Amino acid sequence: MSLAFLEHLRVALAPPSYLALPFAGIDVSTSGVKAIHLVERPYGLVLASYAEERLEPGAFIEGEYAEPAVISATIARASARIGITVANAALPESKSYLFETKTPGVTRDEWRTLVEQQLDELVPLPVAETAFDVIPVGYAQAGTRSLVGIGFARRIVDNALAVFDAASIDVGALEGETFAMARALLPAGDSSTALIIDVGKTTTKIAIVVSRIPRFTTTIGIGGHAFTLAIQKNFGVTEQEARKVKVEHGIVPTPGNADYLAAMLSTAAAIKDEISRWLEYWQSHGAKSGGHEPVSHALLVGGNASVRGLPEYLESALGLPVATGDVFTNLASRDYWIPELDHAESLAYATAIGLALRDSAPPSHA
Repeated sequence: MSLAFLEHLRVALAPPSYLALPFAGIDVSTSGVKAIHLVERPYGLVLASYAEERLEPGAFIEGEYAEPAVISATIARASARIGITVANAALPESKSYLFETKTPGVTRDEWRTLVEQQLDELVPLPVAETAFDVIPVGYAQAGTRSLVGIGFARRIVDNALAVFDAASIDVGALEGETFAMARALLPAGDSSTALIIDVGKTTTKIAIVVSRIPRFTTTIGIGGHAFTLAIQKNFGVTEQEARKVKVEHGIVPTPGNADYLAAMLSTAAAIKDEISRWLEYWQSHGAKSGGHEPVSHALLVGGNASVRGLPEYLESALGLPVATGDVFTNLASRDYWIPELDHAESLAYATAIGLALRDSAPPSHA
C-alpha cells in the first residue's frame, strides 16, 4: 500500500464516472470515526455527505487500534451512511516519524532507493520493519534534491489495512494525517509557512507546514476534554452541561465569566506552553540557520477548536495571527453552494476532507 503524498496532476480528460474513484476520506481518532464524501459539480467539488460515529472509550488509544473489531464495525456504519466502499485513510501523527534529507536522483523510485540506504539514520526503527515515503520540496544544489519523508512502523500500516478490510472498505491510499489537514486548510498553491493546531478530545496535534507540506509535527498529550473535566470538577455538572459551558463561556475575560475562566485557564495555558515551546524553537532555529521562513500565521481546527475565546487567547500568547480554519477552502466557491456542516462542527473534519481531496485536482477558483 502506497503512502505517497503527491497530489494527482490535473488531466485533460477525466475518467468515466463508473471508473472514477469517489472523493472520500475516513479519519479514525479517539473520539470516533469521521467519513466524508465529495462530489464534482460544474463549479467544483462540494460536500455530498458526511457522517460521524462515536467510538467506545478505549477502542482507539494513542494511535493504536486497541479494539479492531469495534473500530471496523464503526467504520462500516459511517461508510454505509454516506454510501462509500472506497476511501483514503489517515495514519496517526503520534506514530509517525517525519524527516528531511538530501539525495541525488531524478525520479521518485531513485529517491526512495537512496533514502532506504540511510533510513536507519532518519527513522528510529529497523529498516525491514519500516514503511516510508518521500516528497521533493526543492533543490539543495545541482543534481541534489531536498526531500521530506515520513515513516511508520510497518505493523501500524498493516493494522490499519486490516481494520479497513474487516469493514469492507477498500483503501485507495494511506497518508499521515497532518498532510491531509494541510491539504484541506491551505489554498492550492499557498507558499506560506503556517502553524496548524488541531485540538482533539485527548490530544492536541501541532504541525508547521511550508507550502502545504508538513516540516515539523508533534502531539501534545492534552486536549479539549480536559476543559470539560475541569468544569465538571469545579461546578459539579454533568459532562453534557460542561461541554455546553466550554463552548458558550470559554476563556473570554468578560463580566460574569470569571469562575468559568479560572476553571479552564490552566488547561489552555498547558496547551499554549507546549505550542510556544516548539514554535520558539522553529522561529529561532530558522533565523540562525537561514534554513526556513518563520511561521506567519496559525490555523485552529479540531473538535475542540470552537471553545470560545481560544483563538484570541492563543494569538495573544503566541504573538502571531490565529484564526479558526476553513476546511472548505479548496472546495467550490461558497457563491455556488452552502455546506450542510456548520462552521464549528466542520472543524472536526479537516483530516477527512483533506483525505478526500487527495484524489482531486486543484479547484479552478483557487
